[in-house]
Amino acid sequence: MTTMENFGLTCTDADGRPQASAVAYDKISGERRKADFEASGSTEVELVSVKPGTLPQPRT
Repeated sequence: MTTMENFGLTCTDADGRPQASAVAYDKISGERRKADFEASGSTEVELVSVKPGTLPQPRT
């Protein structure tokens, strides 16, 4: 049996505001989006495991 693991992203955007993804990703898609966030100037980009139906919260 294969269990899908869901991931979200948290980061600090280029303007210094904490952000969190509004969608969940599989591992491969999450890694791609992480690279996109980093390329756009975001810092502290982290791929975090989330439970199905939940999303990460921005850092405070």
